[in-house]
Amino acid sequence: MKFKRIHLVVTDSVGIGAAPDADKFFNHNVDDTKSDTIGHISEIRGLDIPHLEELGWGNIPRETPLKTVKKVEKSTAYVTKLQEVSVGKDTMTGHWEIMGLNLNTPFQVFPDGFPEDLLKKIEAFSGRKVIREANIPYSGTAVIDDFGPRQMETGELIIYTSADPVLQIAAHEDVIPLAELYKICEYVRSITLDDPYMIGRIIARPYVGTPGNFTRTAGRHDYALSPFGETVLEKLYNAGIDTYSVGKISDIFNTVGVKFDMGHNLNDMDGVDRLLKAMAKEEFVEGFSFTNLVDFDAKYGHRRDVEGYGKAIEDFDGRIPEIMDLLKEDDLLMITSDHGNDPSYPGTDHTREYIPLVVFSKSLKEPKVLPVGHFSDIAATIAENFEIDGTGHGESFLGLLK
Repeated sequence: MKFKRIHLVVTDSVGIGAAPDADKFFNHNVDDTKSDTIGHISEIRGLDIPHLEELGWGNIPRETPLKTVKKVEKSTAYVTKLQEVSVGKDTMTGHWEIMGLNLNTPFQVFPDGFPEDLLKKIEAFSGRKVIREANIPYSGTAVIDDFGPRQMETGELIIYTSADPVLQIAAHEDVIPLAELYKICEYVRSITLDDPYMIGRIIARPYVGTPGNFTRTAGRHDYALSPFGETVLEKLYNAGIDTYSVGKISDIFNTVGVKFDMGHNLNDMDGVDRLLKAMAKEEFVEGFSFTNLVDFDAKYGHRRDVEGYGKAIEDFDGRIPEIMDLLKEDDLLMITSDHGNDPSYPGTDHTREYIPLVVFSKSLKEPKVLPVGHFSDIAATIAENFEIDGTGHGESFLGLLK
């Protein structure tokens, strides 16, 4: 075992340029070939990220240099970019591939809303009508502002989606009690596990309040699919190696392979706090922590907020010294992403991009640029480090770390 602990942080949707197959992926009839999340943010807004620069973000191979991210003569970390093999550009596909699974069949997304036959099945089971006008990709807060008053009057269901393969049901707790909402979501989960729907997650979205003052509650519940095969996360767990999840990692893997869940993040800075708490645990002597920071994607990428996205990257950069302080000499830190979501691009969908990879340890003496690889190289590296079998996908770069 080269490193006793590995900490993997996914900055959700922070892509670093269009993937070679981006022409096969579209946003509102525009393909992803010109997408570049980090590149466009650095060009349009500018980025002040001294710690990521020092680690080598500006040294990651690109056709054109990042505008406001400096390239350093000698980075403190190994860096590269990774390409996705799976057919998709969503959260679950990206994370599952990072843990060694390649998906040949994509999850279903519903840019025009869910089909009528599915809505009718939900209506028949629940005894409640579905508001058809809400049945499109929608902001979770905007949809309850727009249709919450109607739901309070009629008791209809607010069903909506996003760019991810998710079906979300928003319900006012005084109109549709939590127990009823959960029962409906459990039913929807049971009928969408396979084709023709195969939806990644069903999400209960309870809220309270009055028109103009609605707020979502902590009663959210995700009904996910389990990975279609054994991931490296599950293999670690089965080998008796401690695994910690931070943020929505536990949901993405439907708890499979997670031994200790540090909980959902209130926001990305809270997510960093939860990671630091896990790293500081005296009993966490050996093992793996897996963190997702979702605000980049959910709050800024989908809402096409270049300014907010750039500020979020800078905020994360400001927390890197705290993470470094808790790294032991034989710890390994990897910072990566799961897909792109260029906030300057058309539409509100994810973008098919390479993801950046930063690999740092206090024990490494020869940081350099690694060969461009694939998402599952991360899984292969983790598996080799902890001396367990991999999934057969990806190539370990452990031997290149010196």
